Amino acid sequence: MNYLVVVAHPDDEVLGAGATMYKLAQEGHTVNVCIMSGEVKARNHRPETDELLEDVNNSLSLLGVKKVIKGEFPNIEFNTVPHLKLVQFIEKAMEETRSEVVFTHHPSDLNNDHLHTSLACQAAVRLFQRRPEVSPLKELLFMEVPSATEWALNKSMNQFNPNTFIEVGEEAVDKKIEALSMYRGVMRPYPHPRSNEALKGLAAYRGGQAGMVYAESFESVFRRGF
Repeated sequence: MNYLVVVAHPDDEVLGAGATMYKLAQEGHTVNVCIMSGEVKARNHRPETDELLEDVNNSLSLLGVKKVIKGEFPNIEFNTVPHLKLVQFIEKAMEETRSEVVFTHHPSDLNNDHLHTSLACQAAVRLFQRRPEVSPLKELLFMEVPSATEWALNKSMNQFNPNTFIEVGEEAVDKKIEALSMYRGVMRPYPHPRSNEALKGLAAYRGGQAGMVYAESFESVFRRGF
């Protein structure tokens, strides 16, 4: 199975689905990542560009990711980019990786770039209906990104409501934390959501919800039988 994780910024992919990516790769599936703003130039505590690229490669290599596709969309300014450009970039990534299952941000996420990535992804995953030669999409899932998704303060929008739980086990959670630690300046001391304790606690909580030993949770919003 070919999986594609589409995110706004470097580290979002690990925060949202790092343990799942590791598990899928270990099981022999192909996991690819599309990062819309590859250089996140407006990020606080951002390392030098060559260091950031090294962090991305090291982190995703640890998780078994096959290919990383990076865009150059402006960090925290996706709302200024024509929607069609975002959609077409994601469509191209889907074609290139022959994606069958796509993970992306939840649309009620507080982060503006996360929102617009989600909206563009929702449009892009219809590509197989317009282009018969494109691999049919089997599933689209929204993920939770700690320190962003839980800050969905606009209650007029539907909040993240997980209905899909993937058991990952403690080893995969530890790999997720190790991969995040390879991103310079990302991790924080507890009780920040991007701390070792909080990330492991979230995986334990999501696992407990579904009777599993550590899990990552997702909201499946489109699924074709397979």
